[in-house]
Amino acid sequence: MNFISILESLLFVVGDEGLSFDEIKKILEIDDDTLNKTVEQLNLSYGNIDRGIELTILGNRLKLITKRENKEYIQKLVDLNDSDVLTEAALETLAIIAYNQPVTRLMVDEIRGVSSSYIIRRLVYKNLICEIGRSEAAGRPVLYGTTDLFLDYFGLKSINDLPSIEITKDDSIKDLYNSKYSEDS
Repeated sequence: MNFISILESLLFVVGDEGLSFDEIKKILEIDDDTLNKTVEQLNLSYGNIDRGIELTILGNRLKLITKRENKEYIQKLVDLNDSDVLTEAALETLAIIAYNQPVTRLMVDEIRGVSSSYIIRRLVYKNLICEIGRSEAAGRPVLYGTTDLFLDYFGLKSINDLPSIEITKDDSIKDLYNSKYSEDS
């Protein structure tokens, strides 16, 4: 089993939250020696000057972070994308959080069907959402909710003023297996 690859994938998926050593050992079902060797080997691969990210320990958590040497370019990207206009993906993510709060990033990802890490970071940066606690789920992921600025931005007095949504099955949508495009036709 390639623990280096698996660990890198896990750290990528959890993003800013990182993973504790105990969480990693539990997920990978490995002992301290194997974990230390895996972390050391992954760290060596990130030690290459050509890499844009590095492995670091912050608190008791192992995280992938961008290299400090690239800070000015990352700031340019943030400044470039720091318009007041919300993209369709940002609005979709914001709606999911507003209607389902408190919600974890993984819950948002499941609803959207794609990763929302970058969009959630941007919404936090814009102060439209914030961390409101930690879930009791494995790894204790961050729970997100909307802010007062969100209410102000959308002209709402409270979260209860959100328009109600009714999810109904659209009868005009046909089952593709029974449509004229089925193989039996």
